Amino acid sequence: QVQLVESGGGLVQVGGSLRLSCAASGMPFSSYAMGWFRQAPGKEREFVAAIRWSGGSTYYADSVKGRFTTSREDAKNTSYLQMNSLKPEDTAVYYCAASRIERLLKVQGPYDYWGQGTQVTVSS
Repeated sequence: QVQLVESGGGLVQVGGSLRLSCAASGMPFSSYAMGWFRQAPGKEREFVAAIRWSGGSTYYADSVKGRFTTSREDAKNTSYLQMNSLKPEDTAVYYCAASRIERLLKVQGPYDYWGQGTQVTVSS
């Protein structure tokens, strides 16, 4: 049974930082691309960042480029989302997801597995 479990969310002030973790189990983690998405109240879920399993190339939404960094540690079956210079508009539930294919990582369709989400709230 595949499980993705996010952690590290919380309440932070504007300009602060958080690091989200996504711990995977029940799947060959090193063979999956990992993505991060978020959903703010009243809005659709949107792409944030992704990292390929082969070569480790990363991709980011324009709104987070230069502030967020995604990485992975295959030995720990864990991916990360380092979030710096947080803004109120970053407030959302953040989800990690795993995709066996490495195309179209900025859309939700290719992802096979999803976590339950972790809340990030940025206060001004």
